[in-house]
Amino acid sequence: MLRAEDLQGKTALITGGSKGIGKAIAMFLARAGCNTVVVSRNLSEAGEVARQINENGGNSLALRADVTQRADVVRMVEETVNRFSSIDILINNAGTNIRKPLLELAEEEWDTVLDTNLKGIFLVGQQVGKIMVKQRGGKIINVASVAGVRGRPNLGAYCASKGGVIQLTKVMALEWAEYNVQVNAIAPTYIETPLTSQYLLQVKDQVLKRIPIGRLGTMEDLEGVVLLLASKSSDFITGQTFFIDGGGTAF
Repeated sequence: MLRAEDLQGKTALITGGSKGIGKAIAMFLARAGCNTVVVSRNLSEAGEVARQINENGGNSLALRADVTQRADVVRMVEETVNRFSSIDILINNAGTNIRKPLLELAEEEWDTVLDTNLKGIFLVGQQVGKIMVKQRGGKIINVASVAGVRGRPNLGAYCASKGGVIQLTKVMALEWAEYNVQVNAIAPTYIETPLTSQYLLQVKDQVLKRIPIGRLGTMEDLEGVVLLLASKSSDFITGQTFFIDGGGTAF
């Protein structure tokens, strides 16, 4: 049973937490009683999310960090532990995308996507993993995508990075299972956010053909799975990827 008290007072670190899916998850966890650390490369944007949480009775800290830079990640983890003493939940969410055919994709663009979406998951997971192994407990939720298992034209770097996230999730889960650290991934389809709204206007009809439920995903569709995987109710679940896709991967 998912109990409200399971998350009360837990500390959750959310990368890419200033907008989109990351911001929504930070809000879910804050409402569930977690202390939240909102991380972004843009401190003012992270600060705005933290301000909203604090004004609604939560306890939130904003930090600036680039997840592709190890020194930033180490500092981010140290500042979180200094403020809250532990890290109980990691939402490994920071990501980016560049839409181009492979024949036109520059090496630097490939590196940007892979470094953010996959290297960032590794660097943050490694540093937070050390904390969780030491405290003998924790929940890690890596944000993947249905693109990690389904190819899409013009998304070569993105698909490769998200496929890597799914595999890395399994390895993290296996290596840290004995320390009571559960590592899982969520893999959403297109979710309606301010960042995706303009693009989805162009492709909505095409996308809906691949979603049996017949609609796009919303932020609220993520909440139940995230709260489950962040809580004690998922203590026997690890190494799994949860597809939040309206049945799209059932084809």
